[in-house]
Amino acid sequence: MRHALLNLAVVSLLALLLFWADQQASEYQIRLLNNAAIFITLALSYNLINGICGQLHLGPNAFVTIGAYTSALLTLTPAEKALSFIIAPLIWPLNQFCTSFPIALLAGGLMAAIFAFLTGFPVLRVRGDYLAIVTLGFGEVVRVLANNLQGLTNGPLGLKGLYPYTNLWWSWGVAVLALVVITGLVNSGYGRAMKAIREDETAARAIGVDPFRHLMLAFLVSAFFFGVAGGLLAHLITTISPNLFTFFLTFNLLIIIVIGGLGSNTGAVLAAVLFTYGGEALRAVEEPINLWGLELPGIPGMRMVIFSLALLLVIIFARQGLLGRREFSWDGCQRYLKRLARGLV
Repeated sequence: MRHALLNLAVVSLLALLLFWADQQASEYQIRLLNNAAIFITLALSYNLINGICGQLHLGPNAFVTIGAYTSALLTLTPAEKALSFIIAPLIWPLNQFCTSFPIALLAGGLMAAIFAFLTGFPVLRVRGDYLAIVTLGFGEVVRVLANNLQGLTNGPLGLKGLYPYTNLWWSWGVAVLALVVITGLVNSGYGRAMKAIREDETAARAIGVDPFRHLMLAFLVSAFFFGVAGGLLAHLITTISPNLFTFFLTFNLLIIIVIGGLGSNTGAVLAAVLFTYGGEALRAVEEPINLWGLELPGIPGMRMVIFSLALLLVIIFARQGLLGRREFSWDGCQRYLKRLARGLV
């Protein structure tokens, strides 16, 4: 009961902060807050498969793509679709109707989960490097299809003029929902079975755990939130194209969950926020610099070089990441405060 009240207090405080930011913050600051929330949703979803289940999955960009295109096609009006699809008309019946943003967002998540279900049967039969290769290939196949299915995705032209439905309430609402659902799943019997599969699949199977069933559950839940996050992303930047969902997106998510600590939802949230604001702070290294009168040209892509070096340093010197597998808890927080009061920290 006490923990529930504390959780409610934190959510209320977050709602107050969002209300204040919505009224007082600049457009740039609101954009960063939206980005941070979307990365939190993506990182939590990715951590469920890679960190909790221990399966190297390299295809989240595929499900983000599916969610983004589904929600975008459902929110555009028939007139806007006719204007966008100038080379080949949009296929029926997608060219005939338009839905509200919540329904489109939900449809994006469900469509991603359906694709996860269909691909999960062959994909989850393999493990390790083979799973990484298969999921990486799936991500590339979806991107190539998005680039070539002119009558469905508008090909390389992408979809433009989406209404900017994504705001702080939608992005952080979905992030909190993802945190509650995934943390609840991880702390349930299903989550303990997923951790057992991560530690030793053969031993888990020997005590009656069905690896395929539990991995499929994690695959579906993560794909659903990937799809919803894709819809939020599409309606935040208002323009999508296949080039937006390359392996680069997956690589960013991999950096986040490794730096945060594989298997820690708290680490995933912390690293997603650090990644968002760190990425913006590092934009300075890509711009021309005047160093004591010497003009140094900017180097595009330098931010990712720095992020890659940070990832290498974490892998070499702190393989557990920032938090390892530790999670925030109110009991742990209370113990820490007591030790702090006694001067033991």
